[in-house]
Amino acid sequence: MKKRFVLIAHVLISIGLLTACNQSKKTEGEDSNAATTEETASPTAADLPAPSESATHYSNIVGWKDGQTPKAPDGFVVTEFARDLEHPRRTYVLPNGDVLVVESQTEKKGVVKKVAAAVSGQAKAGAVGESANRITLLRDANKDGKPELREVFLEGLNQPFGVVLVGNTLYVANTDGVLKFPYQSGQTKITAKGTSILTLPAGGYNNHWTRNLLANADGSKIYISVGSGSNVAEHGIQNEVRRANILEINPDGTGERIFASGLRNPVGMDWAPGTKTLWAAVNERDELGDELVPDYITSVKEGAFYGWPYAYFGQHEDPRRKGERPDLVKKTIVPDVPVGSHTASLGLAFYDKDAFPEKYRNGAFVGQHGSWNRSAFSGYKVIFVPFQNGKPSGKPEDFLTGFIVNDTDVSGRPVGLSVMPDGSLLVSDDAGNRVWQVSAKR
Repeated sequence: MKKRFVLIAHVLISIGLLTACNQSKKTEGEDSNAATTEETASPTAADLPAPSESATHYSNIVGWKDGQTPKAPDGFVVTEFARDLEHPRRTYVLPNGDVLVVESQTEKKGVVKKVAAAVSGQAKAGAVGESANRITLLRDANKDGKPELREVFLEGLNQPFGVVLVGNTLYVANTDGVLKFPYQSGQTKITAKGTSILTLPAGGYNNHWTRNLLANADGSKIYISVGSGSNVAEHGIQNEVRRANILEINPDGTGERIFASGLRNPVGMDWAPGTKTLWAAVNERDELGDELVPDYITSVKEGAFYGWPYAYFGQHEDPRRKGERPDLVKKTIVPDVPVGSHTASLGLAFYDKDAFPEKYRNGAFVGQHGSWNRSAFSGYKVIFVPFQNGKPSGKPEDFLTGFIVNDTDVSGRPVGLSVMPDGSLLVSDDAGNRVWQVSAKR
């Protein structure tokens, strides 16, 4: 027992020293992540507070009781589409209606990292453990909301997240690269060995291991989201090469280029209906206080720079990077829609069906995994942002709530979102180990 306390004490001291060093460390060299652009933006009109003291408040996962579900607005019903999964992080709906559930999570390898996660409270938040590293297929052939078939579709992966089908090729993004697999409609299991088409920088700050995928309409380009490897480049910008970006490649992995940069942790990606505009949900930086910095969803302009690590939400210079790159601070684009500080907004799906009431059509749903760097919880819900003519037309509003039990406990944490062929919405709850289905009442 005495040895355990000594080990924990050493870990805490190490963490404290590392943090102090990181806060005083200056970034060296040029920003290799900054896409070339001459476009500038006026400072945001958002009334942001000054930086303040940072708080840490991890949630305690208590799970869902039988029959208990999250809460949707009047006119909707929430049902359990699947349960007993291992951290279902994301869903992807194949053209035939089969649902792929990506099961993966943050891993803390080594005694020191595991003890640090336990001491900090990160472990009880359901954020760390042994990743399942697989994709499960669910088939609801009779469309009653209860899949009759559940099959391990693909396994032996390395912290997978992104999935996209282009023709007869299924692409999967591991944390360290993109693989492609042959796929035929109706197939329930892939046994073929994947072909690597692109390597990616692995690991990352907190949960920045996720690599999402999105193809354009004709399948000629694939977009890859890659989060930063640190909070605010405290380990040096040289460790952030090809990170905090959305990358663009050809389907064979060639032609890589930075489509947009300065996006600290872009995860959710989707196309606004009726447009060719790419949108992303982005997690902003930590340790500037409860109300800084707002996470956001934004249209992603080709070649644009969105601030990380030098500026946030427009041309607000980060005090920890003060004076380092005034040129990039000036070029920082103001994102479109703030969605709350530290909400960990990871999921993004535009509603392109007509089963929901008119106000939801063509709008954006955002899955908020929930805060840890805030004195009171924020996020832990799915919000909705109305759109008209491809642009935001109103303020974000709550859509799926009930994940928070009290100021300590939560039942689950929503992440990925998918719109089903019947117009219902699937919500991955990676801490509750469920996939929820939200349908309009008939």
